[in-house]
Amino acid sequence: MSSRGSQGLLQWLGVAALTLLLDQFTKLLILMNYNYGQATYLTDWLNIVRVHNRGAAFSFLANADGWQRWFFIVLGVVAVLFMVYLLLSHAGQRLFCFALALLMGGAVGNVLDRLIHGYVVDMIDFHVGRWHFPAFNLADTALTLGVVFLLIDELRRVRRTR
Repeated sequence: MSSRGSQGLLQWLGVAALTLLLDQFTKLLILMNYNYGQATYLTDWLNIVRVHNRGAAFSFLANADGWQRWFFIVLGVVAVLFMVYLLLSHAGQRLFCFALALLMGGAVGNVLDRLIHGYVVDMIDFHVGRWHFPAFNLADTALTLGVVFLLIDELRRVRRTR
């Protein structure tokens, strides 16, 4: 690995670490100040709430017998290792690497929750009337933004090759 490649990797690992720290800090605030299910009304469309998700996105597999915890931990670790490989392989692609760094920070944030608590701490509750979008956290937000930036990067790459 060249020194430029290692410097680039450190930059993107820094973005991932900042994402992870912000995620874990907000989760700690929720755990320290809210009981399970407790909510604070902020606006007509947003609450802060403490909920636990034992599954994946949209509580997928949340009611499984517990094996899903270890499955999602292993999946997260494998994904992070693959992202490090991609960061090293594509050091010059800034948007792509930024997207991977957000994905990495979000993945590690949720993996840490599963290791420490056995569930992921969620707290952001968007709603319209009685309909509530599944609660989520900053790690989930980073994962979503990472996917959006990956799509933008790919669309830009396709457009350049035409």
